[in-house]
Amino acid sequence: MDWDKLRIFHAVADAGSLTHAGDQLHLSQSAVSRQVRGLEESLNTTLFHRHARGLILTEQGELLFDATRAMVKRLDAATARIRDSEEEVFGELRVTTTIGFGTLWLVPRLPQFYEKYPDLKINLMLEERVLDLPMREADVAIRMKEPSQADLIRKRLMSVHMRLYASSAYLEKHGTPQNIDDLAEHRLICQNPRSAQVSSGAKLVSDLIANKVPPLLTVNNYFGVLQGVLHNLGVGALPEYLVYDFPNLVRVLPEVESVEVPVFLAYPEELRHSQRIVAFRDFVQEEIFAYRKSLRDQPVR
Repeated sequence: MDWDKLRIFHAVADAGSLTHAGDQLHLSQSAVSRQVRGLEESLNTTLFHRHARGLILTEQGELLFDATRAMVKRLDAATARIRDSEEEVFGELRVTTTIGFGTLWLVPRLPQFYEKYPDLKINLMLEERVLDLPMREADVAIRMKEPSQADLIRKRLMSVHMRLYASSAYLEKHGTPQNIDDLAEHRLICQNPRSAQVSSGAKLVSDLIANKVPPLLTVNNYFGVLQGVLHNLGVGALPEYLVYDFPNLVRVLPEVESVEVPVFLAYPEELRHSQRIVAFRDFVQEEIFAYRKSLRDQPVR
């Protein structure tokens, strides 16, 4: 099968337009169209339904696009490995993690990373969905549970707990709850138990609500919960790592916390020798070490 025709087919399928694909490939629309027709003739099938608004893949086209997409990802991985040198770190690194951890822990630490590696571009994908690392949806992941996918190198970074926090201003005005029953007199801010989150966090919130604690505000990620707490709305269920960057948070009811939440860093086996991966892994481990040391040095809160 003609590799050049496959490359052009993939660009058209990805763009959904002969014109847009031509712009990306620096080819005329007619040249792109000829290559696609030639591929269809060689396969004796129709790959696209053509209509006024663009192109839609046929069933046969979908099958071929799945194959070319996997090929492109493998080629990208091979290119990255070839380009990575033993002394330089450059190119793009696609990192995925949860919205809460990425926004509240990782991003504030990236300036130090860019000081060390100014030529490396981080493409940060923050979402609760677990991306497929072996299929190269991302290069490296930080996840709140041990990855189950095969062919991954995984490193346990730390463990965290979900705990209850409030601002000092809120507590001065409304008082500090002394037991679970007292929470019924306070505003609870938490993630909705049905939203995507670590299971231990959802269980803690469910248990609190079961104690007739009326939530004032539910949010679908921890960033929103944190903002509510910082703006004196009430008592929030938040991960303990926030205490490091937000020292004004006051822990409420120290006996209340979730079960342990493991934090793992993972990446595909085939990227074991990637200098981009090594640089990011070592940086995150150094920051985790500094974070854990700071907690040991702080008084119990």
